[in-house]
Amino acid sequence: MSIREFARSKWIFLGLVAVIATVTLAGFLVFQTMPPRTLVMATGPEGGAYHEIGKRYQAILARSGVRLRLVSTSGALENLELLRDPHSGVTVALSQGGITSEVETPDVESLGNVFYEVLWTFYRSSFGGQGLDALRGRRISVGIEGSGSRALSLELLKGRSIDVNSMELLGYSPQEASDKLLSGEIDAAIMLISSEAPVIRRLLADERVELASFPDTDAYVALYPFLHKVMVPAGVGDITKHLPPSNVMLLATKASLVVRSDTHSAIQYLLLNAARQVHSGPGIFRRAGEFPTAEAGDFPLSDEAAQFYKSGRPFLQNYLPFWAASLAVRLIIVIPIIGLIYPLLRLLPVLYDWTMRRKISRLYGELRFLEDEMESRSASHDNSGILARLDRLERQANHLRIPKTYASMQYMLRHHIGLVRERLIAEHNGSTKLFLAQTR
Repeated sequence: MSIREFARSKWIFLGLVAVIATVTLAGFLVFQTMPPRTLVMATGPEGGAYHEIGKRYQAILARSGVRLRLVSTSGALENLELLRDPHSGVTVALSQGGITSEVETPDVESLGNVFYEVLWTFYRSSFGGQGLDALRGRRISVGIEGSGSRALSLELLKGRSIDVNSMELLGYSPQEASDKLLSGEIDAAIMLISSEAPVIRRLLADERVELASFPDTDAYVALYPFLHKVMVPAGVGDITKHLPPSNVMLLATKASLVVRSDTHSAIQYLLLNAARQVHSGPGIFRRAGEFPTAEAGDFPLSDEAAQFYKSGRPFLQNYLPFWAASLAVRLIIVIPIIGLIYPLLRLLPVLYDWTMRRKISRLYGELRFLEDEMESRSASHDNSGILARLDRLERQANHLRIPKTYASMQYMLRHHIGLVRERLIAEHNGSTKLFLAQTR
């Protein structure tokens, strides 16, 4: 039996198989594409600003039933390396502005900028000089190897023609650098960190260190588009001691919350909602509600982020747990499919009955055609051709492959074929007798 013949004879069975397969596939896709319950976030050194922010995200996502596992790293550069590696398991990270581009990191998208990261330069008050010029020949912490703080610090120092080889560059975390600076073990510390970090609050309020103003900030902003000029107001560290004693101009980048481009949309909305809770408050350099903001930066803004900043979270996520909202959205997509399949299931028995009856009615049509041909011919016409066609029609009726339910119709067809044959034979015998009588 050919494939075409098999398909014709088993089309009902094949139809049911197709329906079941469609429903099974739809169900599989619905549950397969449900958002994960565990995420991995690359942060930064333990005790650093990135890591502390990660803990706040962790607590917020836990309320939605999502476990956020934090991975300590050396900083933004290592975060990006982990995001680029699809086997690292890292889905989300905090990234510093100006350290990569969309071309270099094509599989990463931004959920927006979330806070300013300021480049702070603290040095011991006992220095004879002031500002960056006082750093020559000193022991300076510029951040851990692989951190964005170290990369930006060295880039900007070289831009001022300061010979970094004349310095003893050390790689400490912000907390370690702060401790060693206050104890006199190092002379200065350059760190790229948020103003909310406890280490910054501590250093701003300590008389043993001073904050260096970065010169030519407007020029740097013009030359490096990812940089921004910010001002530290006098007295913001300790208003009673008036620390710092005057306004200080600094450079800053904007940190971004970034995800792999294949991150589930429901997870992205959860992260965006968490970012709004964590970063929307006021600070030294920002107004309330300024962050998070829909700025692409080094990475393109994801579609979900663009939608979030335009109209907020999806409607269902405002009333349902995120997993239930995600399931509901997928069911909304599946329901039309079920709506099409259900009438088809109800129509299948009707189509099956029509198909079985059509097999028989087709032969009845041929039988009717033969009867009409018999009526139109003269009695003396040779009916052997019609008789042969009747025989062939009877063989077709005998070999019909139909269920027992329709056997009575098959028997009736064979009976009617027999009646037409008897009539044909009777007419043929009658015409023969008449012809013989006329010839005598």
